[in-house]
Amino acid sequence: MDKLLIRGGRALHGEVPVSGAKNAALPELCAALLTAEPVVLHNVPRLKDIATMLALIRNMGAAVERIEDPDCSRPDARGVVRIVADPLHRTEAPYELVKTMRASVLALGPLLARFGEARVSLPGGCAIGSRPVDQHIKGLAAMGADIAVEHGYMIARLPEGRTRLKGACITTDMVTVTGTENLLMAATLAEGETILANAAREPEIVDLAEMLIRMGAKIEGHGTARIRIQGVERLGGCEHQVVADRIEAGTFLCAVAATGGEAFLRHGRVDHLDAVIGKLRDAGVEVHSHGDGIRVKSPGAARLQAQSFRTTEYPGFPTDMQAQFMALNVVAQGRSTVAETIFENRFMHVSELLRLGARIRTTDARQAEIEGLSNCDDNTEPVPGLSGATVMATDLRASASLVIAGLVAQGETVVDRIYHLDRGYDCMEAKLRGLGADVERI
Repeated sequence: MDKLLIRGGRALHGEVPVSGAKNAALPELCAALLTAEPVVLHNVPRLKDIATMLALIRNMGAAVERIEDPDCSRPDARGVVRIVADPLHRTEAPYELVKTMRASVLALGPLLARFGEARVSLPGGCAIGSRPVDQHIKGLAAMGADIAVEHGYMIARLPEGRTRLKGACITTDMVTVTGTENLLMAATLAEGETILANAAREPEIVDLAEMLIRMGAKIEGHGTARIRIQGVERLGGCEHQVVADRIEAGTFLCAVAATGGEAFLRHGRVDHLDAVIGKLRDAGVEVHSHGDGIRVKSPGAARLQAQSFRTTEYPGFPTDMQAQFMALNVVAQGRSTVAETIFENRFMHVSELLRLGARIRTTDARQAEIEGLSNCDDNTEPVPGLSGATVMATDLRASASLVIAGLVAQGETVVDRIYHLDRGYDCMEAKLRGLGADVERI
């Protein structure tokens, strides 16, 4: 099993490319199932979840061609994927292929909308809490589908005599990103108008909608809480470039902030990270848009002020950045509080950060109090910084927080179970080495 060996204590300097967004590429790969014509996606990241989704689509019978540098020798490589989903010989997403990936649920809407039936395994993914699919089922049922959950599968079909889903006004009980994406894709081929109220507003949803519009869909309001879709009889092929990954960009912003130094994040988007960048600036980090990317400069965590924050739906502070910013707070000055409102089990990285010397107290499953290791106020004496140790990644974003902590820690840190990291970060160790970090995969 692969591990990362990190020798900490180096400031990061240089330029790093931000890859395409995993959370945009996955639904966009599923969107290719909506048409028999070729779909070409550019800037597709090299991730385990992407490979799993491509294997799933191939298993259905689609022709999939992936054109890219197969390894991380060129971390700036921008992969291209071509999919022709005609014909398909099965409309199933089996458990064996999707047990590690929650995004498998995104095949449900496109398959049902185009073929009138789908059999999709209940999804897996990171063990960070309950992520129910009931809103997907509720929305598709409102569009006329018959759906049952049997033996771990969602089995959906159109009623006898119907050839298309029907438009509906759907208000989800909660803001759900994958639910919005699934219902958005399904609605493009539905008969009549569909309105998605309480829709998620993430940039990845906007990017998916722009791709669907290129395919011939009629969509308005994407990026707001109310999306209007006028169904069409068929969609065509398209070429589309996947938007840059805001979470990868945010992770590198926190890494530079914690270690000190200056870097340029090529392809990064400041406008997609308002909440995170606002907190970084409040902490004392210089961050600004510069050409095709983001420039960040930090004096190092010892001269930064820790920031309290609360995760919430976009455009608020993203839950996918909670662990990385907590790692920064650990080594900054002052006390901070982190409240997690999206998932109920997303503090599993805390126990591993404690192994490195962090001072964190969880008051309950959703709130943590951090005492910065660089404290020098309120008569609090500075304490020794983080020291290297062997730690274990428990989920995707927890992995990134441990890498950031390891970059700051004195001595060697070994991050075990980095298959979690490979699910969401394209060539992370190569990119970090490009910034001057001493990191290797072992």
